[in-house]
Amino acid sequence: MPKIDMTELTAVEAADAIAQGLASAEDYTAACLQRIADVDGEVHAFVHIDAEHALEQARALDRLKREGGRIGPLHGVPVGIKDIFDTADYPTECGTPHMAGRRPRTDATVVRKLREAGAVIIGKTVTTEFAYFYPGPTRNPRDLQRTPGGSSSGSAAAVAAGMVPLSIGSQTNGSMIRPAAFCGVFGIKPSHGMVSRAGALPLSSKLDHVGAFARSIEDIALILDVIVGQDPADPDSKPYAAPNFSAAAVSESPMPPSFALVRTPVWDQADPEARAALEDLARELGAQDLDLSADCDAAWPALRAIMSADMAHNLGHYVDKGEVSKQFSDLIAEGRAVTATQYLAAQRDARRFTEGTLGIFEQHADAILTLSTRGVAPLGIEATGDPLFCSFWTLTGMPALNLPILADDEGLPIGVQLVGAPGRDEKLLRSARALLDQLSDG
Repeated sequence: MPKIDMTELTAVEAADAIAQGLASAEDYTAACLQRIADVDGEVHAFVHIDAEHALEQARALDRLKREGGRIGPLHGVPVGIKDIFDTADYPTECGTPHMAGRRPRTDATVVRKLREAGAVIIGKTVTTEFAYFYPGPTRNPRDLQRTPGGSSSGSAAAVAAGMVPLSIGSQTNGSMIRPAAFCGVFGIKPSHGMVSRAGALPLSSKLDHVGAFARSIEDIALILDVIVGQDPADPDSKPYAAPNFSAAAVSESPMPPSFALVRTPVWDQADPEARAALEDLARELGAQDLDLSADCDAAWPALRAIMSADMAHNLGHYVDKGEVSKQFSDLIAEGRAVTATQYLAAQRDARRFTEGTLGIFEQHADAILTLSTRGVAPLGIEATGDPLFCSFWTLTGMPALNLPILADDEGLPIGVQLVGAPGRDEKLLRSARALLDQLSDG
């Protein structure tokens, strides 16, 4: 029998193999480290890697298992962490020279939960400057001449290139869904407040979400089972009783889910090939066609006002010190110009759009179909692409999932964004499972 390349295993497969004694955490971690050594010289997904430290974590997990200790759902599975999340054993530099060499004393909540579940924290992945638009060195594994997206560029690229099966990212506008789409992987932005942001770089309390990347829907569910939950250290986090995303990702829905193709005011800004591909998919799924173009024009400026003002408040002092990009400096200047009246009106608009969109789930569909991005990843790495197809769903705090199921004529991924009702993340996974099954049966 030919030797299995462990880096081709999904996280679920690898965790199961390690639990059954068919593989060790050390062997799996070593395979991922070798893959990183082989390909990251071109992709540049990681900013901090310590191979020996990663192997020591894996060996400790193997000892725990041999001695009969309790093993968690991610026992021995390597995970990459976006470099805006505090890690006690790696630097956390947030893509800026202002934080070069910064060494937190404690882990972010999401990192602590991963460790408690048995994950190997293999290293820190590249982020854009302050998790905003100025790109880092990461390239798209699907085409090294194209952007991987941002700001969770390294996390998406690391999964797409087979360096790790799972990684953590964040989204304040389009920073999870866009890189997932460009790199052709699954990416989840859970409902606002589902995953603690304690110990992460704060950009905007209203808009910040923590999410994950993976190469299968089952792997997305596996990591959500670990990281979802209320945290007193994050005042915006919400209670979520007994999550079982893994069951949702493999179970049939009681009733076949219904879908709605939703066109927002930015629909015409998508590439014609991407629009046509999604319309074909919607017809195949029997999706209802809905148009929100007349109702939500103000959503994009509302998000911009909230994001720029919050980032000016949280991060503006770095501009005053110098050594920042023009993109970041311009955003902070824009945020400082937002009046209190404008800010409160934007927050009001966000609530209005959330409440108004709930009617889609109550009357028309279990999940919304839309594009993740304008189209395939743009050529060039000087920019990270446009988040406009993500903005509305970030502003409203709804769970969004990128499905890498479409491609252009050259085989480059076109992301399909599936959106669910707030707090109904498990139902979103069940709908995604049914969609994937329907396509595979067809």
